[in-house]
Amino acid sequence: MAPRIAVIGCGPTGLYTLKNLVSSATPLAITVYEAEAEPGKGTPYHPDINDPAMLSNIPSIEFPALIETLVQWLERQSDEDLARYSIPREAIDEREFYPRVVLGEYMRSQFLRIVAAGKENGHQIEVLERHRVIDIALQPQDIRLTVQRGDGAKFDAVFDHVVMATGHNWPERTEIRPGYFVSPWPATALAGIGNGPVGILGTSLSAIDALMTVATARGAFCFDAAGELQYQPAAGTEDFHVTMMSRKGLLPEADFYCPLPYLKPQACTEQAIDALIATGRHDLLDDVFELFRAEIVAADPDYAARIGLSQLELETFAPAYYAERTESDPFVWAARNLAETEYNREQRHTVPWRYAILITHEIIARVVPHLDERNLRRFHRHFKSIFVDDYATVPLMSIRRLLALRRAGKLDILKLGKDYEIVEREHGAAVIVGGKAIDFDAFIDATGQETLSATDLPFPTLVAQGGVRKSTTPKAQALVMGNEPADVVRTGGLDVDEYYRPNLAEPLSNRLYCAAIAFLLHKQPFVQGITSACEIGETVASAILADVEQGERPALLQLPA
Repeated sequence: MAPRIAVIGCGPTGLYTLKNLVSSATPLAITVYEAEAEPGKGTPYHPDINDPAMLSNIPSIEFPALIETLVQWLERQSDEDLARYSIPREAIDEREFYPRVVLGEYMRSQFLRIVAAGKENGHQIEVLERHRVIDIALQPQDIRLTVQRGDGAKFDAVFDHVVMATGHNWPERTEIRPGYFVSPWPATALAGIGNGPVGILGTSLSAIDALMTVATARGAFCFDAAGELQYQPAAGTEDFHVTMMSRKGLLPEADFYCPLPYLKPQACTEQAIDALIATGRHDLLDDVFELFRAEIVAADPDYAARIGLSQLELETFAPAYYAERTESDPFVWAARNLAETEYNREQRHTVPWRYAILITHEIIARVVPHLDERNLRRFHRHFKSIFVDDYATVPLMSIRRLLALRRAGKLDILKLGKDYEIVEREHGAAVIVGGKAIDFDAFIDATGQETLSATDLPFPTLVAQGGVRKSTTPKAQALVMGNEPADVVRTGGLDVDEYYRPNLAEPLSNRLYCAAIAFLLHKQPFVQGITSACEIGETVASAILADVEQGERPALLQLPA
């Protein structure tokens, strides 16, 4: 009998896992369970979830190819289809950002081709849409799933390997009370918002998504005679106004030009980080910061001098990094940053210090699983945000739209600081800052996906049987002489090995692969987006195929630096 493999969820991670599985020369019996009606699109890119105005956060050049690249797929679309996507043929470019729903269409088409190719290669592939896995039970030799069909009927199925690629964790209800939304998705949930004041908690791309949904329902973006983007409010929307807010009150910066794939760092290299890890110490964070400091100095000594890098420590680097933006009006900064970014793209110029931070973030992430409790807390509190800010830049069009809304008098940015309060109202909410209450008819929490832990999994048997546990980290200063094992504490996320399998204490099957990104962020803080989905899918598939084809411990794929 062919090895039985289940893939739960067919968003990006499930898609890349499937792509690599069907390359096997050994016939496999693969079942794909997808809760939605169209497997392959993925919730973050599905038309039922996203507004057409929502842009993806990845340019085509960074989107790992499936059967074909995103640009190749776009180039073979008809003029009618491109017009439906609002993409001029001459605008197709590998560094361009496209609407989320376009990426969904691309992935759906690739999914169908992957399934067809897999069947041609001799695999049995069953795709069950509108089927939700509601429980997982590890057994000594296999894994039992409980599945609920779209009509409510339930059944059990048993597999040798199970890939849990469940993706984002969405709330059951978006509008939890009148006018208060705990997520910008699904975008259709925001349709009932009126034409009064709207508050959006967050200023990242998720918050911009929410803003675009409500703004395009009340007006339109268009280019004026000078070629500048403007926002034209619809009649009757005079009272419509949005306030975006965050602790720092900063807008994200525009996606900057840089060489891809990444060049090698000069000082903060994989070899240097791995040498620190090899010491067996867990108080490594200050040593890592020294390597990071050396990288910035080597790449951009003028920037290092400007922010006084030689006098900075790990706890003081972030304030210096944000200082110029914090002291500027966020819209003035956005306009200046946009102009700089457009010029640099034309000149194919890379800002050295920005690129140094970008190319070191994944390398520095290698040390995070080895940090003790104290240093892990320091990393998350003081260091992580600057990497996220640097790589989570947004499409240039997003910045242009923000500036257009500002010129139209429809957008403000509010700096909350640390001391603020969100108060429920009969409809919407009020935000109290500095003793002043600001009322909003509608309030949207757009702060993004939270890090989840073992007990958050929607599979009661798996949790109850101890099939998954929170991840661990060494206690600070607990390592004793003689290389004795350190005491550990459970800190959050999922406790998995390098192949994303739960570290089990019981004699149960270890062929469950926890590839849901929201449960990995605690120890892998930069595991987000399409590229991470591709890397996880490759790793999981290689582990499964090694087990199927050789019966040996799989060799971990070499991931890009």
